[in-house]
Amino acid sequence: MLIKHPRGWDIPETLTTPEHVFLNRRSFLAGMTGAVGAIGLGTLRASAEEIDPTADLYPARHNEAFVAGRATTPEKTNSMYNNFYEFGSHKQIYDAAQALPIRPWAVVIDGEVEQEMTIDIDDLIRRMTLEERVYRHRCVEAWSMVVPWTGFPMRKLVDLAKPLTSATYVRMETFQNPEVARGQRANWYPWPYVEGLTLDEAVNDLTFMVTGAYGKSMAKQFGAPIRLHAPWKYGFKSVKSIVRFTFTRERPVSFWEEIQASEYGFWANVNPEVSHPRWSQASERVLGTDERIPTQLYNGYGEWVADLYKGLEGERLFM
Repeated sequence: MLIKHPRGWDIPETLTTPEHVFLNRRSFLAGMTGAVGAIGLGTLRASAEEIDPTADLYPARHNEAFVAGRATTPEKTNSMYNNFYEFGSHKQIYDAAQALPIRPWAVVIDGEVEQEMTIDIDDLIRRMTLEERVYRHRCVEAWSMVVPWTGFPMRKLVDLAKPLTSATYVRMETFQNPEVARGQRANWYPWPYVEGLTLDEAVNDLTFMVTGAYGKSMAKQFGAPIRLHAPWKYGFKSVKSIVRFTFTRERPVSFWEEIQASEYGFWANVNPEVSHPRWSQASERVLGTDERIPTQLYNGYGEWVADLYKGLEGERLFM
């Protein structure tokens, strides 16, 4: 007899993303006219040259092992409230982000690997088997959301890269294009945006490379065409619009760590008992609602990731 032991955050599938969200491509395109009125013309604007060549892969198979334990954040709410400092420090950058050209898009894999390579984003996506996972997202600013992401486990990208045994970290770097990303004209920021994980974190089952959301190709303001999502860490770790993965033996210095290391460290694991120097992390505002809920250690994913940090008690793991 197969006995299923549910994880602490498991809920029935009926409480995750509603079926109507997972529109096929034809239905999505047919419905764009109505959506323009609901979300705004700029949010949905795309040139003919930028129609995603991998759009036929969405919606992908839903992986029932990954559920959020809360209702999914409505797509409209999520689409219009974003942190993407490349386009500005406010939350309503969705319209400005549409200026980012995402085709063609190349990804460099370099550093301490068997063979460095540059791969077209569509070739990379088609090498992978896409799946959908419903994940919680906890921002360091003490708000949260739940998103049905589509993508592939980061360990598959690590397998493709074939890092040498000397590589213990992976450094990720976003695009740099100040002509269209006006936030990158602010020379007091250390552009381009950089983030990093240990190799053990990168190959953990939870770590996800995202290429789509809400059953279709990912919107630009979410970090198209490819971003990271590490749901047990604060959201600034989940770098957007990645152009380079560098495997290295040296711990990367991340974007926010370089700006203010006393407030934003390398690890940035969620912990309600470790306050940000300027505010509490004990609770979080649920995006799109008036609800405030208690924050969970590792954002509720400790069963998957706590073992990664055994023996590292001397590190500043939670901020």
